[in-house]
Amino acid sequence: MIEVKGMTPSEDPPTKAVDIYRDTWIRFLGYANEVGEAFRALVPVSMVRATYGVATVYVTADAVDKGKKAAAAHGDGPGRTAKVAAAVVDTFVWQALASVAIPGFTINRVCAGSLYLLGRTTKWPLPVRKWTTTAIGLSTIPFIITPIDRSVDLLLDASLRKIYGGGEKQD
Repeated sequence: MIEVKGMTPSEDPPTKAVDIYRDTWIRFLGYANEVGEAFRALVPVSMVRATYGVATVYVTADAVDKGKKAAAAHGDGPGRTAKVAAAVVDTFVWQALASVAIPGFTINRVCAGSLYLLGRTTKWPLPVRKWTTTAIGLSTIPFIITPIDRSVDLLLDASLRKIYGGGEKQD
């Protein structure tokens, strides 16, 4: 048996509560619009818009969840309303930027640029160019997530979080 310093062998290490919006498959709903943008060349615009609807519902649900958690954590103490509002606003703005607006725009531009360049540099038929564009868009998603998340953290730390004294993102 492995012993951890400060714990007896019968103790379990402390576990962090699972956040269903960030630690489970539900997190992928926040990326629905990036997938929609990647498929924009192949599907009707209404389907792309529907993926933005899915992502927006995810963002809203996460913000409401963080508000409920903040309300429970602060009970009926002074400043409760402000802390709950800060949690909701911080989560909503962060998710809206990091999960919907910036990555959606990024994938849209990557795909538009790819389709344009493939049209100018290849003699591939249009369906092949569109499927290639979709593959490029989908393969770009994993590479943009972390830089966008970190950039949004820095942006909010330098702006919105200073207003309500958060100083760091809401967990």
